[in-house]
Amino acid sequence: KSSMTIFEKKKLERDTFRKLRDEISIIQRENVEKNVKLYVDSFVNQYKKIGYIAIYWPLKNEVDIRSLKDKFSLALPRCQENKRLTFHPWDDSPLSKDCEGILSPKNFNSLSYEQINIIFIPCLSVDKNFIRLGYGGGYFDKLRKDNNWRNVPCIGVLTSNCVSTIQLTRAEWDIPLSGFITEKEIFV
Repeated sequence: KSSMTIFEKKKLERDTFRKLRDEISIIQRENVEKNVKLYVDSFVNQYKKIGYIAIYWPLKNEVDIRSLKDKFSLALPRCQENKRLTFHPWDDSPLSKDCEGILSPKNFNSLSYEQINIIFIPCLSVDKNFIRLGYGGGYFDKLRKDNNWRNVPCIGVLTSNCVSTIQLTRAEWDIPLSGFITEKEIFV
């Protein structure tokens, strides 16, 4: 009897945490957003000069942190061919769908790792070793293979019921996050 492959294990984990995420109340999600804002405020206070904060366009049931735009310069990711991820300033020009069907800026100037101070990414789950369970696209792992991008703090955003109490399946290409934020803790 063959053991499950990493892909099969991750698929099971995704199904489990998707179900958990579907049970999350709006209040819980709003409380995660509050903690993200607390963290950003304290982060920004440590730096005299802040560039862009990279966030994400929220999909179904993801925590919505777009209100950071009221105070900060934000960047949004755009998925390109061959799993490349680029970040672009989120200005007032209209967004368009990228190759994964997610809204993102279509301006051509992508930002470098030097222009982005912090990256927030949505997680289906994360464990105590900061291993993230994403959607299996591999975009973030490919980006963070590059040491320069890996040095930009990358923080997972999720509700506490989706933090895994046991170790998630880790593939050799999985790069741990810098931390995560839930409605209960800022673990960075």
